[in-house]
Amino acid sequence: MAVYTEVTEADLNGLLADYDLGSLVSMQGIDGGIENTNYFVTLQQGDKTTEYVLTLFEELSQEELPFFVELCQWQADRGVDVPYAIRDRNGIGLKRLNNRPAVLQPRLRGGHVAQQDLTPAHCASAGKVLAQFHNAGRDFYLKRQAHRGVFWWRRESANIKSHLQQEDAELLMDEVSAFDQLREQPGDLPMGVIHGDLFHDNALFEGSDITALLDLYNAATAYFLYDLAIVANDWCTNADGSIDLAREQALLEAYAAVRPFTPDEQQAWPVLARTAAMRFWLSRLIPWLGIAQEMRSDDAPEMKLKDPDELKQILLNRRQFPTSLPA
Repeated sequence: MAVYTEVTEADLNGLLADYDLGSLVSMQGIDGGIENTNYFVTLQQGDKTTEYVLTLFEELSQEELPFFVELCQWQADRGVDVPYAIRDRNGIGLKRLNNRPAVLQPRLRGGHVAQQDLTPAHCASAGKVLAQFHNAGRDFYLKRQAHRGVFWWRRESANIKSHLQQEDAELLMDEVSAFDQLREQPGDLPMGVIHGDLFHDNALFEGSDITALLDLYNAATAYFLYDLAIVANDWCTNADGSIDLAREQALLEAYAAVRPFTPDEQQAWPVLARTAAMRFWLSRLIPWLGIAQEMRSDDAPEMKLKDPDELKQILLNRRQFPTSLPA
């Protein structure tokens, strides 16, 4: 989360006039993240003060956002703790503020845990909650192609390869091809709504238990196992890109206890673990090299850069030392 679009108290009070949530006490911009503008908002109604989060969307359009608004409400209604758009007195959750789509959401309890402090217990909680998220979204009535999914990485890998050293270009194209081969004969790989970006900083904790999943704005219809691989590559890796087997085993076993793996998922895991690393390596490479992206609007803010080498090292490690799903 971050602040790209400035919001004044007057701006916010104009938005709050549509709600019956009380009067503004304070607002504070939230640092971190790369895609949206976020503020903590404190409101008072009578003797009660309540915390909220205001999000302004910097990349997603007003037309794209109903999928996410509906998904968050769907998951929340099924007991998965995610932020959801609070509806105003006219029943409208998706608003507009300072020329950006916007939502006002409850501020969920819990705090962040630094990556170096993640333990097998944290990872087990992630596995359990992610499986619950997948099960809850199996029959979600909307579908969405990931905006940084297979078609995106095919196009962007072709655009970027001439900017890379030959070794990196060959590595990238080899992984794009590996996923295409899997996709041609997927077998029994369950699909549904995935989170798509469940890095450790998109979860809140009390102790080692997850209290909420945040930032669902990369959610899409895709392989559940790919979503789990995204988590494993962030939550279960060491600084040098190697896999912490104890953390990964805890993640995978806890997930399987809620949603057991199919035999075809057992076979596909090494490929999808690499695909997940490739996707985030590519998405970091593009802004790192200063290459324009077709999907970004002209008025989108400058992205905060993250070192792509971290994901490259994870990818190389996944290729050299593939792991297995628990039987």
